[in-house]
Amino acid sequence: MQGNMVIAEAAIRAGCRFYAGYPITPQNELTEYMAENIRKEEGGVFIQSESEIAAINMIAGASAAGARVMTSSSSPGISLKQEGISAMAADELPGVIVNMMRGGPGLGNIRPSQGDYFQATRGGGHGDYRVIVLAPATVQELADLTMDAFDLADKYRTPVMILADGMMGQMMEPVIFKKPKPRQYDERYVLKGAGTGKSKFIRGLILDAPLLEEHNWKLYRKYQVLSQNETRCESYKTDDADMVIIAYGTAARVAKGAIKRLRDTGLKVGLFRPISLWPFPTRELREMSERIKYYLVFEMSTGQMLEDVRLALQGYADIDFYGRPGGIVPPPVELANVVSRHYKKKNEYMNQF
Repeated sequence: MQGNMVIAEAAIRAGCRFYAGYPITPQNELTEYMAENIRKEEGGVFIQSESEIAAINMIAGASAAGARVMTSSSSPGISLKQEGISAMAADELPGVIVNMMRGGPGLGNIRPSQGDYFQATRGGGHGDYRVIVLAPATVQELADLTMDAFDLADKYRTPVMILADGMMGQMMEPVIFKKPKPRQYDERYVLKGAGTGKSKFIRGLILDAPLLEEHNWKLYRKYQVLSQNETRCESYKTDDADMVIIAYGTAARVAKGAIKRLRDTGLKVGLFRPISLWPFPTRELREMSERIKYYLVFEMSTGQMLEDVRLALQGYADIDFYGRPGGIVPPPVELANVVSRHYKKKNEYMNQF
């Protein structure tokens, strides 16, 4: 199946019953698939909203009413959703947001890019909040992580973002859909009418400063728990590596191709792939740095994840960077040549001592 359609099918199988979105390339197949298929499920609702701003607020309302919800867009459209994402985080409303990144800034182009890392991992909107960000690298992971995203959203009562790109959304690969877990979501958080009990309400406007501070610290504690328990990463051929490429998503696919070439020439290069971009797998990378001291961060951007890598390694390793921004996906041979030059340069330096 095509990547965009896989996300939609995985969401439906996971119990998503409310989708609102607005067309934008390169994720339109996802919206089209939802339009055709979600309404086949009992209670399934599809809305093509009048704007991205409308879509995010629609899923916030449906989430408050207890539905499993999703919206999707691509880079400029996600920018328009930021106020709504901030509101969902403040109101502790679960929901899944998909960003199939394209070249930017501004309207840019419709080619695959990774320039939205800062936007995704730093919140993007205003206030002290975070969003769980998952970065698949295969169509199979698009399916698996989409299902996981709904479970994480419910568990922590927070928005979760699937951060992929236009290439991943358009590519076709074999996929097996895993069996979704039964939904577990406390009825106390669902607005279904007062009935005979105490009225429920959800609010993000807290005018009393001490109460807002208390709410922010509550969110902070939740994010601390998330940081401890929900990091995900992959290590590839790092057991004997002298140098490691750090990349995610499509860039990691390119890196694996480059590593195969480099290994054939005798260079011991491996890959560290963050799967959760937030929380970033700092602990796992830091443990690796006890043995491996040379890293090259590769991104389809000017270097955004690079900052998290530097924060994680805190000067205990040598870090280089290579990037291709604006929608260019380099072939593995190009990256292999870059890594080879850095590898040999480091060896020449070390041989002086």
